[in-house]
Amino acid sequence: MPSPAILLPQAASTTDDAAESVTNAASFVEENWATWLSVGLRILLIIVIAVALRSVVRKALTKLISRMNSGAEAVEGTALGGLLVNAERRRQRSEAIGSVLRSVSSFVILGTAALMVLAALKIDLGPLLASAGVAGVAIGFGARNLVTDFLSGVFMIMEDQYGVGDQIDAGVASGEVIEVGLRVTKLRGDNGEIWYVRNGEIKRIGNLSQGWATAGVAVQVKPTENLAHIREVVQGVADTLAKETPWDERLWGPVEVLGLDEVLLASMTVKVSAKTMPGQQFAVERELRWRIKEAFDAAGIRIIGGAPDPGEEEAAPADAAAAVAAPSALANPASPQSLATAPIPQAPAPAAGVRLPK
Repeated sequence: MPSPAILLPQAASTTDDAAESVTNAASFVEENWATWLSVGLRILLIIVIAVALRSVVRKALTKLISRMNSGAEAVEGTALGGLLVNAERRRQRSEAIGSVLRSVSSFVILGTAALMVLAALKIDLGPLLASAGVAGVAIGFGARNLVTDFLSGVFMIMEDQYGVGDQIDAGVASGEVIEVGLRVTKLRGDNGEIWYVRNGEIKRIGNLSQGWATAGVAVQVKPTENLAHIREVVQGVADTLAKETPWDERLWGPVEVLGLDEVLLASMTVKVSAKTMPGQQFAVERELRWRIKEAFDAAGIRIIGGAPDPGEEEAAPADAAAAVAAPSALANPASPQSLATAPIPQAPAPAAGVRLPK
């Protein structure tokens, strides 16, 4: 065991080292505390400004979307509302656009704030940005279909190519739109099936619910009918239809008799057309056919496929020669055909005791 005399210098040396370390640390803190405080305050200010700006932008976007939805609800159920998109379609479109704008604004604001914080900490951003660029390129190649679907969905919604309730033909599927998303559009087909169509796969869209539609009816009548009488009857049907509810709202133009669409030897086709509300052309066509058929029956105008004319029901006189059979060669017994069919005569049997020559 060392003596106290030896331990005393060692303890003094340890004390001096500790005091020197404390002095150096205090000096380092004293020299850099102002820098640390400045950097800390700068980072805090950056974070506060980013959070406040993000909150203000999101609230402004939410208020804008609410105003768009309230405007859609105000016109719903009015005459003007029939010309505009319905409330559900407007709501989904505005919500999708608002979601995209909120996500983009949050990413830009928070990403910029993070880069500013790293710059305040004297961190070199060059390698980080290079790595982020390489990672973005790799993700873009790996998820190009997802990116294509997302971008296509954004442009479809912003351009209002279609919405909820529209009847569309998307090429790969057709039906009524029941949901519009940024990646997938959901359609309900004519038989009730639900189609999930990726937005990136839609190359062309035929919207049957925007603008107006055309109802066309073709009526085949006998070629002997009076065309002026047919036009008068059809025009009377059109005038009556345009004055009755709900057809007066579904018709956006007069029902026009376009004239003869086709003339054949046994029939002629009269074409009738009308401009209607989007999606109501089939109902108008069925109603027009119904009323035109009743009006033609009442006016005595015969259509192809209808009841025949009473004069046509009488059977034509029978041809007397039709019951006479064609002459046959077998009717003459002296003909070669008759002789060929006659049986061959048999030779008479020999008498008893008569020997036949050998």
